[in-house]
This record gives sequence, C-alpha cells and structure tokens, in this order.
Amino acid sequence: MLVRHIPNILRRRELYECLLYSMYFNRVTKLLTGAGCILKRRSFGTTQSRNVSIASQVFRRLPCHVQLPSLSMAKPRPVVVSGPSGAGKSTLLKLLLKEYNQVFGFSVSHTTRNPRPGEENGKDYHFVSREEMLRGIEAGEFIENAEFSGNMYGTSKAAVQEVQARNQICILDIDMQGVRNIKKTDLCPIYLSIQPPSFELLEQRLRQRQTETEESLQKRLLAAKLDMEFSKEPGMFDEVLINDVLEDAYNQLRSVLIEEIQKVKALQN
Repeated sequence: MLVRHIPNILRRRELYECLLYSMYFNRVTKLLTGAGCILKRRSFGTTQSRNVSIASQVFRRLPCHVQLPSLSMAKPRPVVVSGPSGAGKSTLLKLLLKEYNQVFGFSVSHTTRNPRPGEENGKDYHFVSREEMLRGIEAGEFIENAEFSGNMYGTSKAAVQEVQARNQICILDIDMQGVRNIKKTDLCPIYLSIQPPSFELLEQRLRQRQTETEESLQKRLLAAKLDMEFSKEPGMFDEVLINDVLEDAYNQLRSVLIEEIQKVKALQN
C-alpha cells in the first residue's frame, strides 16, 4: 500500500486514532478519501486481522508530524466541471442546483472581461481589472488561472473555501487550461467533462446565441475543437458526459455525484 498524497488540510489527531483501529479497509479508504487523500492498494485478504494490519500500514507511513482532521472537519470534495461553450454546462448545473440547492455551491470566478447583459458582479463573476488580477496571482491567491480571447479568468482559494465552510460541494466551472493547473494542486476534486454530441451541433448552439462577432465565434469554435480532444485524454476526467438529450445527461450527472451528495447531507444533518 502506498499513500500517494497527503494534503495540507491535515490538522488534528482524533481521526488518526479512530482509523488506526478500524476493522475494515474500505472504511479506512472512505474516511481518508473524505479528508482528501488518494490511496493505492494491492490485493490483500478479507479477514479482519488483515484489515487491521492494512490500516496500521497506512498510518506507519505518515510523517510523525502529520495530524489528521476529525470526521467533523472533513470537507466535501469539490467538483471540477469543464467543457466547451455551448455544451450545456450551465443548463445542467442549474438543474443540479435546483434539485440540491443546499448541497452545492458555486465558486465565483474572477475575470477581466466586461459583464454581459444580466450578469451581476459577485454573483456570476468577480469582474476585476487586469492589474488587480495579476496582483492576486502574484500573491498566490488563485488555485488556477487562464487567459482566453484576451481576457483573464481564475478561481481564488477564498472562493472555494467560502463554499466548503458551508459544508457544500464546491462547483468549479473551468476550462481545460484550468483543469491542467488544478491537477498540479492538492485540491483533489471530482473531474467531469460535459461535451456536445457533435461539433456541428455545438456550432449551431453557439450561433443561435447571437452574442458574439464572427471573429470571436471562430476563436470559440477553435477552442471547442481542442476541448473536445482534451476530454479524450486518458486519466484526465473521472467522467465524460455527452449532452445530447438533456434529461439523460442530467440523470447521468446526478448518478456520478450521488455518493458525494449523500455525504454532504449527512454532514449537514
């Protein structure tokens, strides 16, 4: 067994003592995953004595200064949602929030682009200047940041922490560059990609919006092609959802997240 990743959220010793005497390895795995740890294990026997031995091996490998959080301190895993414009991410996420409005929360991203009609500062985005954005990046305030069509976008640490403090699953709607950046952090989210059934249908959806110039649209379509290829990279996403029939896509999304949803409901009760 190898403990591959111990994040910086490890704080207290109560969970260490609880898990050390756990009789079932799957219970150990579940609790550690909730704390943000990633485990890799070989096949061992199924007897209780072997599972106790396995649990002991996990903690013998932890550095002596590492302390684990209590169960009450384990935070919900964030969900990274990525995909090209026009794939239907916003529609699917609105359905999810409508059904589980107390379970999920959006991290409000920062951007240097101008607000679109109907968008509100602090709700849809934090609209900031390029200078302000660059200062925040330099200060290490962002988990990820990217630039698209001359505009900067980014997810701040504070935005994610604000959602987690409410014992909610933080949704991060980011592009492929942001996904790569988050892969380098200890955030340990669930990675989902929302894709259209075809590039032709995606272009049709984008043109029907009538919100962009032809030049801007062509840039977005080029980015969409790259995004669709990106979603096929092995190991990049936990699940790729094809949004052809909205109801089917939503049922698949809910199925992927139902275990985390149930965990959050248990934390909130």
